[in-house]
Amino acid sequence: MIVSYDSTVKPPLPLWAALIVAAGAGAVLDGGFPDRAIWLLAIVGVGLVLVTLIGRRLSSAALVGFVAGLSFYLTHIQWASLFLGPLPMTALAVLQSLFFAAGAVVITAAYRWVPRAFPSALGRVILVPVIVSGLWTAREAWSSVWPYGGFAWGRIGLSQAEGPLAPLFGWVGISGMTFLLVLVAAVTVEAVRATDLPKLSRIAAPVGISAALLVVPFFPVSVTGDMTVAAVQGNGKAGYFDNSSADDLLRAQFDATEPLFGSDVDVVVWPEGTTFRDPLADPYTTSVFDFVSEEMDAPLIAQGVSERDGSYYNTAVLWKAGEGALDYYDKKHPVPFGEYVPDREFWRPFAPDLIDLIQREYTPGTTDPVIDVDGVIAGINICFDIVDDQILTESVEEGAQIIFASSNNADFGRTDESVQQLAIARVRALELGRTVVNISTVGISAMIAPDGTTIAELPWYEPGAMVESVPLSETITPAVAAGRQIEWFVSALGIAGLLGAWFARTKRPRSR
Repeated sequence: MIVSYDSTVKPPLPLWAALIVAAGAGAVLDGGFPDRAIWLLAIVGVGLVLVTLIGRRLSSAALVGFVAGLSFYLTHIQWASLFLGPLPMTALAVLQSLFFAAGAVVITAAYRWVPRAFPSALGRVILVPVIVSGLWTAREAWSSVWPYGGFAWGRIGLSQAEGPLAPLFGWVGISGMTFLLVLVAAVTVEAVRATDLPKLSRIAAPVGISAALLVVPFFPVSVTGDMTVAAVQGNGKAGYFDNSSADDLLRAQFDATEPLFGSDVDVVVWPEGTTFRDPLADPYTTSVFDFVSEEMDAPLIAQGVSERDGSYYNTAVLWKAGEGALDYYDKKHPVPFGEYVPDREFWRPFAPDLIDLIQREYTPGTTDPVIDVDGVIAGINICFDIVDDQILTESVEEGAQIIFASSNNADFGRTDESVQQLAIARVRALELGRTVVNISTVGISAMIAPDGTTIAELPWYEPGAMVESVPLSETITPAVAAGRQIEWFVSALGIAGLLGAWFARTKRPRSR
């Protein structure tokens, strides 16, 4: 069936209304994430953004996209203002909104060009949504890695940690989830617009795709053993402005661990922020590690700041009484403008007081992301590492049977940051098919099974410990097997479809 389509159709909303809807759409989109976690709002928010872009000029599409992005990020990462105030948070939100605006421009171009190049019902209701979804995913992929390592927080796929679509993570990963969510929203938008198609056909596409996604089962994960883990949340004053000493932080972790002395465990895990002394060289710190490992009769994994060859690293060390440091991991993804200042001489004139607060420059680590704990291979990452797809995938590819994710959330108080990070850890458990032990200085800490269920949890700002026997696995999920290729494939679909439509549109006369 060939359906006539005029690519110059007026947008469904005037610009002033589109700007209002875009501003609201960002807040709706955030509602799909923790702590509200109303999963369906993520799809609704995407749909609202898409409606504001249809039929726009490219310049007004950029403006509408920027407003939608700014609304989303100022809501989603408002916790960033608690540490250094509103200026850095606003700067980050503006940067991400510029990416959002760039994505809006190409999506608007797709809405103009694709129906003209492929003016059939299939082109309108299927090809347009597929290309739009691929372009949205490509924009997220770009901003997740550039500049300065990117900012992968807030990808649409991360909203589904506890929704009915969560089983999809093991099959398609985070970028694949983003593509599918946008696809559902885009197909629904096109079905509503296609008033010249039979009503049943318009309903069938979005309902059919949604139903298919909802019945996808969890990828089966085989348990190959178990490991008894003691994860300790010391509740030390680990915030940047808490003025705690290294000994205060170490004491808090020790005090929370002491009641466990003599317990039968395989490993003790402490969070990022254990100390800011060198865990590989400081005599007092290493003596505490040695004592704790001896009393627990188990290896200890703890964090500190190591210095080697004039460079500083955020380091996790595997320590065993009588043997010392068996292995260590340096954080691969330190936070730009939080743990180091890239291009300091360029940025300092804009906010010298804020830039000068960050005196220690952490260097990205180059160690592998796995450690051998008495024969069990554990993947390890520190705080911001959790959003880096490559680090997490590599850990499983290198044999990780369990994932230890440590963090220091003390600078963000009781904001959404901690629950958002916990949600990301839950997504990783589902995606990788591994137990994830997410341990924080002040919470929220949890042990999460490969199917996303919570094994144990510690609340905010209370010292405590989780001691549980957790499953180990060596299963390779399709998401791990495919890796970044899923992201590249769906992004290529969008980009190639847009370019193909651009070339093809010049060969077709405008139909009225």
